[in-house]
Amino acid sequence: SSDGTVACGTCHRPGAGGGDPRAGRHPGVDKGTIDDVMGSPGIVWLGRDGQARPHPLFGLGAQVTPRLSPSNFGGIWADELFWDGRARSELKDPLTGKVAIARGGALENQALAALLNESEMAKVGRSWADVAADLGRARPLALATNLPPDTAAAIKSRPSYAALFEAAFGDAAITPLRIGFALASYQRTLVADQTPYDRFAAGDATALSDRALHGWEALQAFHCTACHTPPLFTNNEFFQIGLRRADFDRGRENVTHDPEDAGEMKVPSLRNAALRPRLMHTGELTSLSAAIRFYVTTLALPERDGIPGAGLYTFNMSQVDESDIREFLETALVDSRVRDEEFPFDRP
Repeated sequence: SSDGTVACGTCHRPGAGGGDPRAGRHPGVDKGTIDDVMGSPGIVWLGRDGQARPHPLFGLGAQVTPRLSPSNFGGIWADELFWDGRARSELKDPLTGKVAIARGGALENQALAALLNESEMAKVGRSWADVAADLGRARPLALATNLPPDTAAAIKSRPSYAALFEAAFGDAAITPLRIGFALASYQRTLVADQTPYDRFAAGDATALSDRALHGWEALQAFHCTACHTPPLFTNNEFFQIGLRRADFDRGRENVTHDPEDAGEMKVPSLRNAALRPRLMHTGELTSLSAAIRFYVTTLALPERDGIPGAGLYTFNMSQVDESDIREFLETALVDSRVRDEEFPFDRP
């Protein structure tokens, strides 16, 4: 970030399922609390000179994002990223406007967007020249401790970002396109596919406990898998499930400009959801139990692509069903490498 206090890894931590274990309150626009969100703390508001300024909502404290940081795992398979999908598939060079990736560049777009976001990482008016200059001056992971061995070895042999960029790209130029390539290339290695469910799907009938197996059956019976579709446990689509009024956050509509998309948000993957201390884009649910119980209502879901359960759908779950589904999420869909922050999910 412009002030050196926030990195991508601040809000996306493996041990928290790729999400943010911290909490901050975004007060919304009304005078009450109905539209408050438990988002992710970013940086203090910085003027163009990089000096802190009082913010109308947050004063001299850290700004808070209006949505909780989603997990950064599984983005390799998504055509659009962020809760509203504003990180699109086509990637253009921020400096030239030329198409660099015709399709499949959502991770690059997502990474670059955060670097210029004034509440997340950027001073007012931060430019790509500023970002390149900041990296050129910085010593990689200078403030970090407990570096993974491969990271420590890389930095020891190339102690500057210019040297690292030269090794990766052939010369020492630090450009936004290369920054996006580097960050996205790393994120594409974060594939959490060593769970008990993956062993079960590969033919190991003993990989799931009896309760987890019942939970898997319940997920299918209640059509949860229509949106949380295996093996990704998301269909990467966007829906308004009634968690928050569209008046408070237009969601997908801000991207598509289609009023029918009002309030829609991306379906998150259930993989490693049990590791996340807060759930949903509002961050208001603090347990899997609360998230599951949210669905034990009648939901007005829009008709879309013949998905089972579209329209009015009632999840008449028993307490046993809820418990079994929670058991499946907690045991079958957690990759121990993520939970324990082991390679490739290790970090400084």
